[in-house]
Amino acid sequence: MRNAVLRTAFGRSRAYAHPVLRITDARTGEPAEVRRALTRVHAHVPRDDASALRVLLVADVLARALELGGAPVLLVADPPTALRERADDLGIRPAEAVAAATGGGRRVLHVTGAGEGQGQEEGTDGDGGNDLVRVEVASVSGAEASAASGTALRLALLARPRRTPVDLDATTLAEAGDALGRWRKAVAGWATRPSKPMPEDVKQALRAAWEDDLDVPAVLGVLRDVAEAEDVPDGARFETYAYADRLLGLELTREIGAPA
Repeated sequence: MRNAVLRTAFGRSRAYAHPVLRITDARTGEPAEVRRALTRVHAHVPRDDASALRVLLVADVLARALELGGAPVLLVADPPTALRERADDLGIRPAEAVAAATGGGRRVLHVTGAGEGQGQEEGTDGDGGNDLVRVEVASVSGAEASAASGTALRLALLARPRRTPVDLDATTLAEAGDALGRWRKAVAGWATRPSKPMPEDVKQALRAAWEDDLDVPAVLGVLRDVAEAEDVPDGARFETYAYADRLLGLELTREIGAPA
């Protein structure tokens, strides 16, 4: 596993050593570099549906990734009330109202549904003269899309590349819930073992994944590798999962101290 992690970390991260991350600009199809400066992440959520919820989720994770890289972030959105309630249930941070945040940040990342952002970003919230990037998020459909909630839904959405449509069904949500249960139980067990630092190559692999176009599925892949690796001490596994959860927001340490 360690050799695979090293290849992931250093094969992907060297090109991204200086920016906080690179994210594909949907207007050009080219990667845009985001550096350590105040950045406004604007989630466009005019509707109340699962696709808009996914837009808010991607904006939340994008803001987390930027902050982990040392960039100050202003997250703005004007979600409908019902959508804000669903976002709270997914652990998505509250956003500033768009009108109150006008002018914050020279780099503005507009997070939109696929095909919904063309021609709408500039001028909608005082962006004139700012460096604009459009980050597209694919739609969510399926029988469970309107009613699903909680961290199992958060994981189910994060497990797919953001530009890939998600079809939510009972099986997908059950698998996400089972994975969360296993990880939380494992993290609680690792927390009782002697503390060990997270291996540097594992940390590089995690950062290389999310700095490369916010590749959250690759982050989850690193966590699976770490859980199965024979050469990573349990204390280091704990530190790895706790660190990655600062990006993922899956409450992976929630079961620590709970009755067995």
